[in-house]
Amino acid sequence: MASKRYLELQTLSVETLKEELVQAKSGLAQLKFDHNSKGLQDINELRNAKKEVARLQTEIRAREIKEMSPEELSKRSRIRLRRK
Repeated sequence: MASKRYLELQTLSVETLKEELVQAKSGLAQLKFDHNSKGLQDINELRNAKKEVARLQTEIRAREIKEMSPEELSKRSRIRLRRK
């Protein structure tokens, strides 16, 4: 079953997702700074922030792939095949 946050992300626009990604990355940087300087009470905050950034990046990339033309998709497949 999909999480509530995943379902929320699917309803947002691409611009909103990008704005949230910028905010999440800055929040993660701030958490890292705080952790290195004075320590965090709950270290899981860092983990959750990283996961949130990854969720946002994944949703943005999925939408980019969905909007690709068949030519771009076929080119993408060849690039992926060469990596293996």
